[in-house]
Amino acid sequence: MPIQKQISVFLENRPGLLARICNVLCEASINIQALSVHDTVDNAVVRLLVDNPTKALLLIEQEDFYLMEQDVVVLQVDNKPGTLSRIAEKLARADINISYAYCTAGSSQSTGCIVIKTENPEKTLECLREFEFGVE
Repeated sequence: MPIQKQISVFLENRPGLLARICNVLCEASINIQALSVHDTVDNAVVRLLVDNPTKALLLIEQEDFYLMEQDVVVLQVDNKPGTLSRIAEKLARADINISYAYCTAGSSQSTGCIVIKTENPEKTLECLREFEFGVE
């Protein structure tokens, strides 16, 4: 599903807190499908895509962490030079600002995955449909 719920967790930047979140999810058999960690001097923002976001949200809240839920666009795209450039250019032409994005692909993979946060996920998805792997 190209539009997914992402959980953003705000943590103190100290050892063990990410492990605590991961353990809580593991114990509930929730799989982490994507992870991004951005640090500042005192804090970190951990962004997660999981296979059961509703349950994960409830479990992480019980641990007294501050968190938010956002809709993000998740696309499987060709892993070749220029794909990200064309995506960014197409969004710019449509006047859609990318708040943040993260992606991954190994050098031996023909496709990769990109997660994009914008103000309007539906419009973003409509604009980028042609880039999704396997969609003509």
